Amino acid sequence: MHLPVFDKDQRRIVQELRKSGALSRTALANRLEISPAALTKLSRTLLSMGVVEELDDPAHAARGRPAVPLQLASTGGYAIGATAHKGVLELALVDFAGATIGTHHETIAPIDPRQFARKLRDLTHELVGRYNLIGRRMLGMGIAVPGPALSIEGERWSVVDALPGWRGAPLREIMAGELAWPLWLENDANAAALAEYYLGGLMRDFSTVVVVLLGYGIGAGVIVDGRLVRGQYGVAGEVGCLFPMDRPRPSPLDLLACLRAEGCAITSVAQIDASALDQRATIEAWMDRAAGQLEAVCNNAFAWLDPGAIVLAGPLPAEILRGLEERLSQALLASTVEGRRPPVRVSGLGGSPITLGAALLPIHALGARE
Repeated sequence: MHLPVFDKDQRRIVQELRKSGALSRTALANRLEISPAALTKLSRTLLSMGVVEELDDPAHAARGRPAVPLQLASTGGYAIGATAHKGVLELALVDFAGATIGTHHETIAPIDPRQFARKLRDLTHELVGRYNLIGRRMLGMGIAVPGPALSIEGERWSVVDALPGWRGAPLREIMAGELAWPLWLENDANAAALAEYYLGGLMRDFSTVVVVLLGYGIGAGVIVDGRLVRGQYGVAGEVGCLFPMDRPRPSPLDLLACLRAEGCAITSVAQIDASALDQRATIEAWMDRAAGQLEAVCNNAFAWLDPGAIVLAGPLPAEILRGLEERLSQALLASTVEGRRPPVRVSGLGGSPITLGAALLPIHALGARE
């Protein structure tokens, strides 16, 4: 099945439905400032493409179907997202409306990019078969990369050294050689930002958001008016440069190192437990210090971008992320007119925002104003 191609007004309709949910043609026309006749013609095309559908609501039928709302068709297409970190491989399969259909998570030994691509190919075939999607429209595959791009084209990446053979390798060429679908590569913080924007409710309320990802290190994804901000060289949001690797930094691996230095016998971030008696004091001390470091990140994001939300996300337990949020809410952060302060909140997404965001990359590319 061919991939849909939208013109400018069709993209606006798709994004408005993604933002607001089901709407009548009249409401869509008013919101987008399109004539009713033009909206009817555009919606007819989108209906024929299978990416929009009429809401099947018995209440409308009982009233004589005065205005049948339109909504995104979940069957309009499907996409897969994947990411690899040290010892972990994750996949997510989503539909065109953004709903998660299936996920895959497994512990693996570190693998090079070609091994990753081959494994991803096999797992993708398995997921597509498991959910009876053979022959359906596959929009593409997004891969979240743990590290910044080495160029705006994103062909090579400065991947974390925990993944052997990834840094500087021609990742797009390697992945495309094994994977038959259209392919998107993106920094993991940018992928997490997309997940928060589309699935975390931010799209409905804010034009500008900053997502601070506490992952392997620390990074940020910035979205302004529906666009990912990449910067001149593709490394916008690389806030990790503010925290040199040879010094304490507000990252999960840093917390893990602190816990191990205090004698806690844990080997992965997944074993961090704020309720464990042997970890509690170290975690509290780390949160005090990390929140102080994050003040600079939040203040700068607020001063430069005036975001509607600054979201803390990542694999740390929710209790620790909330602890950071509480400390930041009590800190003497910057303020602007009417006493507004950095609007810090914690991610409410279930599942990995990185992997979900990677799956949304093909969908974002279809509808966003890039």
